[in-house]
Amino acid sequence: MIFRLPSARLATAASALWCLTLPAAAEPDPGAYLAARHAMVNGDYGTAAAHYRHTLLADPTNTELMEKALTAYLGTGEIEAAAELARAFHGAGEDSQLANIALMAQAAGAADWAAIFDMLEAGHQVGPLMDGLAQAWAHVGMGKPDRAMMSFDEVIDTPGLRPFGQHHKALALMLLGDFAAADAIYSLPAAEGVPPSRATLVSHARVLAELGAFERAQSLLTRAFGEASDPEITAVQAALAAQEIPALPRTVTSPAQGIAYGFVGLADVLQGEADESYLLLYAQAARHIAPQDADAQIATAQLLTALEQYDAAARTFAEVATSDPAFHSAELGRAEALRLAGRVDQAIEVLTQLTRSHPQVPLSHVSLGDAFRQQGRFEDAAEAYSRAIAGYGEEASILWWLHYTRGIAYERIGDWPRAEADFRAALARKPDSPSVLNYLGYSLVDRGLSEHYDEALAMIEAAAAARPDNGAIVDSLAWVYFTLGRYQEAVEPMERAAELEPNDPILSDHLGDVYWMVGRKVEARFQWRRALSFDPEEAEAERIRRKLEVGLDAVYAAEGVTPAPAVEVANDI
Repeated sequence: MIFRLPSARLATAASALWCLTLPAAAEPDPGAYLAARHAMVNGDYGTAAAHYRHTLLADPTNTELMEKALTAYLGTGEIEAAAELARAFHGAGEDSQLANIALMAQAAGAADWAAIFDMLEAGHQVGPLMDGLAQAWAHVGMGKPDRAMMSFDEVIDTPGLRPFGQHHKALALMLLGDFAAADAIYSLPAAEGVPPSRATLVSHARVLAELGAFERAQSLLTRAFGEASDPEITAVQAALAAQEIPALPRTVTSPAQGIAYGFVGLADVLQGEADESYLLLYAQAARHIAPQDADAQIATAQLLTALEQYDAAARTFAEVATSDPAFHSAELGRAEALRLAGRVDQAIEVLTQLTRSHPQVPLSHVSLGDAFRQQGRFEDAAEAYSRAIAGYGEEASILWWLHYTRGIAYERIGDWPRAEADFRAALARKPDSPSVLNYLGYSLVDRGLSEHYDEALAMIEAAAAARPDNGAIVDSLAWVYFTLGRYQEAVEPMERAAELEPNDPILSDHLGDVYWMVGRKVEARFQWRRALSFDPEEAEAERIRRKLEVGLDAVYAAEGVTPAPAVEVANDI
């Protein structure tokens, strides 16, 4: 098959790219194209890139295929290949933001500032923010600080871009050693300068430390974060307390890193507005420019997790250096990616190692406890939660949740006194929590603690009132009525719970029991058969089959259970 190439430039760029990858294909492969499109829909850029590479071998002048392949290469972080393809794309007389992202990332990564100016002058633009920031940082890289400040000011004067321009200008001033000017920007009112955020506050603290204003820096972070348990903030606060300049690996230390920081910031600000698959392209561009930058690595990994590319996410989280203050956050992300990939034992091992390397960080123990609890390892979970509770101060807002989750762990291992104490401790801190009210209330009734029935019912009624659309909580309300013999009152909430969770075998089974006790036996058998269709646990399935064979009364009798006598419902006249 003979192809007519539109120009020598296109032919050279295309052959340079494809000869380095796969041997030439003789015929088009529609299957590869369809597989590539399917992979793109699922956010699997690695598979898509391989298939698009194959299809382009058969049709190397197809600009539509080029642009799709560009997306795939950017998504996998193959910036050099994407940039070569972008040149071929431009050589064919085409232009796109994707091609320009690839070229800007390649130029910034190589500190080729002239290439950035060339592409922008040729009209190959990424967008107002990145074009302006890249131009400003390129001026810094070329040793032209006055021109750089003018370019930053142009970004600042662009509607909607002031906060980004001001923050990057301050970062550039820090890099140039003009800490007083950087402080002046960070000290402006938020509407004029830089709205406070984790990144801007930490940068400002670093600036103040450089100026010798350690107490002011400490006060700034204390007001913002309190007595933080976050290892990154803690490290900065410790340095300031010792009147030392805090080491901030995330601080911009080169013009290239400034451009990478811009890409990460753009991906962050567009969260919730743009698709994760698109935001990943920005993050991968940043990761190419600054491959050791934790912000770029973590942003990329988080987006891969959102796209359900869990193995790739875990590998990317693992790139964060152990010496980086962001290592703790990255390891938490890696453990979550491993868990979502079904590699739970590896996730637990990551978290176990993290509690050893960062024993003073309560969040490490919280995450390990959650992992153990999800695996049904409740004794281990309770121990991890206990270490977390001991690590937090008495005023920590998370304590109610930790008492609640540890209470669940104790309840599952049969240690009711400790479980009840934890549930009540959780309520003391958050008395209106529907989850705690429901769990404690249901447990009190389920354990036959008749002296607490009135209290338990009040708890569950309050939980159901707060969460009327929560099937599990509404089921608890109905089941307490059932347990107390208030069968007629159980019907309406039980029907509502089954509607809210129509595929839950337990709720359908409960509805069948309620119907049986009010004499609606045909409907009861229908609900039991329906419960079986939703694949309940085998022990539950066997019990349901017995109810279908002999009825609920006979099953209770065989189990030695005496149901509560029916309580008549008073009729209002």
